[in-house]
Amino acid sequence: MVKVAINVDHVATLRQARLADEPDPVTAAALAELAGARGIVVHLREDRRHIQDRDVEILRKTVKTRLNLEMAATSEMVDIARRIGPDVVTLVPEKRRELTTEGGLDVAAQESSLADVVKDLHGSEIVVSLFVDADPEQLQAARRIKADCVEIHTGAFAEARSPGERNRELERLGQAVELARKLGLGIHAGHGVDYRNIAWLRRIPHIEEFSIGHAVMARAVLVGIERAVREMIALVNG
Repeated sequence: MVKVAINVDHVATLRQARLADEPDPVTAAALAELAGARGIVVHLREDRRHIQDRDVEILRKTVKTRLNLEMAATSEMVDIARRIGPDVVTLVPEKRRELTTEGGLDVAAQESSLADVVKDLHGSEIVVSLFVDADPEQLQAARRIKADCVEIHTGAFAEARSPGERNRELERLGQAVELARKLGLGIHAGHGVDYRNIAWLRRIPHIEEFSIGHAVMARAVLVGIERAVREMIALVNG
């Protein structure tokens, strides 16, 4: 079965809108796991706009599957990750003004500095993933700096406005997945994945895990977290 990891950032976004105690992303994570999620994802941003340090600390103690900490490749974040010890760190690009991560990490342009970050995280026995576009140059660079896996950015596919554009992006994603497999990288995918477009994405072989947040949390507002997660898992695995 293909794994589904659930991002609970949006639960924290709602909480922080009122600077309140609820809803609690830790509770949401527990419900997602009960529904079959094989991992929990949170993005600790530099500006702490949603997930807070305390959330990550508590999740580290409560997540039963696998905790994936998305973060920028900064010294502050590396120190936090090494102290808390998530199962996986996914290095992502980060801009203060963006609503969500807008594209993949330019690994090829930052090989030296990113290699040092990967080495530091490996020193704390943390699996390292890189959020990258479906670009051969970025995948090859990820391999050179000894990343364990990549999360291939599916945003361009999700935003396609015509069947032709969608099919071109699907082909590009399939080629990237095949190259990542040949390079020996673990293969995750995510960004913009929803209950409709997963029907196409699930046809791409060798994707080991989908990371999904907004679509599941949006549906959870209407039907509850457990049902929303179960429905997505059923779609991912046919």
